[in-house]
Amino acid sequence: MKKIITISRVFGAGGGEIGRKVAKELGYTYTDKDLIYQIASQISMNPQEVKEIDEKVSFHFGFAQSLFNMYTSQLDEKLFKAQKEVIKKIGERGNCVIVGRNANSILHEYDNSLHVFIHADEDWRVLRMKRDFMQDTSEAEIRRHLHDVDKARAKYCAYYTTSKFTEAKTYDLCLCSSKLGIDKCVEIICNIARG
Repeated sequence: MKKIITISRVFGAGGGEIGRKVAKELGYTYTDKDLIYQIASQISMNPQEVKEIDEKVSFHFGFAQSLFNMYTSQLDEKLFKAQKEVIKKIGERGNCVIVGRNANSILHEYDNSLHVFIHADEDWRVLRMKRDFMQDTSEAEIRRHLHDVDKARAKYCAYYTTSKFTEAKTYDLCLCSSKLGIDKCVEIICNIARG
């Protein structure tokens, strides 16, 4: 049985939804944004302040400064170090699903781990985001947002790890949610985790 599951994903491919469903099915803890609050307490920052930085990185890329500059700032170095420690602690406890934040790289040496990458066709991602999360946003703007976030995640991965964000050899399993569907991805991950 795999005790640690990490899920990396391109924006809009459903990695968070898949992670939540996998955690529920296996009875594991699910971790993504709630890491922010644990990180804040470790670095003596107000959790709301850390959350605002995190959201700027995810949702305001390109508006004020490049995401890469944001990630390489002194504050972000401190934030990443604290985040890494939190991810290791969660991994050591086991029975967890961790989405994003280079958890696959941070926990790559841990036994009983399964590192998953979720990708999807761009048109499918745009339609999914439009339907479920960004109804008032034009498809062109959603498409630009997808590109910005994916580019930022790739830069973040390259800066803090020795791996390439979308490279298959970085993961144990790569799934295309637009071809398989969210529920089939969940089923495959759970079957492998139990095997």
